[in-house]
Amino acid sequence: MPTSRDALVIVDVQNDFCPGGALPVPRGDEVVPVLNEYIRSFAAADAPVFASRDWHPAQTRHFRESGGPWPPHCVGGSPGAQFHPDLALPESAVVISKGMDPIDHGYSAFDGVEAEGKSLASSLHDRGIERIYIGGLATDYCVRASVLDACARGFNVVLLLDAIRGIDVHAGDVQRALEEMERAGARMATLATLSAVESAQPGPGGSG
Repeated sequence: MPTSRDALVIVDVQNDFCPGGALPVPRGDEVVPVLNEYIRSFAAADAPVFASRDWHPAQTRHFRESGGPWPPHCVGGSPGAQFHPDLALPESAVVISKGMDPIDHGYSAFDGVEAEGKSLASSLHDRGIERIYIGGLATDYCVRASVLDACARGFNVVLLLDAIRGIDVHAGDVQRALEEMERAGARMATLATLSAVESAQPGPGGSG
């Protein structure tokens, strides 16, 4: 079971990133039932759950029409920006919005803020969180950026391999992202192997 020093961070499980959305991650909706299992575990332990979301303005350099790499997606308040309807976030979940600045890509959950303006890092530190478990979309973009930021900030990071899916714009992107996250100190787990990860207590950043 998670402890009071653990948090679950769910990255961008939004309609536009799932099949049928504006920027679908292949099989992106497959993470939902797995994440719901993790959510139940964290909720049972009264461990906090955070959910990041892209919440872009209609005009942003993130979009192709303004010179960015992506088609319009997850515009704040739109149906595509909503969390997947089957994602069972608890009422206590803390929503982190990112990508709201028209010049900010906002890939990492650590670029985002709560409704009151507090950053994700501040929220985690205020709760005494030492270890975070990360899953969501997409492996080679927002998950990667969030994991690397978390490691750089000294958190113990566990990447939930069964709760992520990638885009692989260039063949091998997902595998390279996984290797980069592991080099940065992230440890890998699934529902089946989580107990082994939880029994180990590495030092900050996933080392030790």
